[in-house]
Amino acid sequence: MRTPSLLGIALLCLSAMPAAMDDVHHNFLKQCDGQHKDWYQTGRYCIRYFNTPLSFSDAEFACRQKASGSHLVPLHDEQANEDVLAIVLKFNPSSPRTWLGGQRVGQSNDFIWTDGSSWNFENWVPGQPDGASNVEGCVEMNWRNLGGWNDDQCMKRKPFICAFKRHKWQREPDN
Repeated sequence: MRTPSLLGIALLCLSAMPAAMDDVHHNFLKQCDGQHKDWYQTGRYCIRYFNTPLSFSDAEFACRQKASGSHLVPLHDEQANEDVLAIVLKFNPSSPRTWLGGQRVGQSNDFIWTDGSSWNFENWVPGQPDGASNVEGCVEMNWRNLGGWNDDQCMKRKPFICAFKRHKWQREPDN
């Protein structure tokens, strides 16, 4: 009986890694409880991707119709940014540009989230936001760099992600 060589074991482990990494990538996509089973948990939020391209304001309005307290998604840390990126790539890997819930305040370089939460995290692509021609006032993800943000014209039509805060009675995500 032959015993496996260290090289053979190493090659076997390396060949199994992509499948294991894929499982890890998809395991975080835990569904929200209750009536929102097609929404996914990320931190304190339930989020859902919509592949119907809409303008920023139409997307925000659509989010408000989809679930109570829902708005375009705010992102407050790197983990939320990664979770949203993973959901976008799961549902639309070929065209990942997606509206987030960020909007410019007037002609300033200040932004707010449509849900009123604090603007405490940014992940701009280098050189952004640039407010090109004073007509770029809304925040999208995945322009030039996957996971990176860009300011763009609010009238452009893009897929979008809605989010609402999970209620205290809902089960906390397993870590």
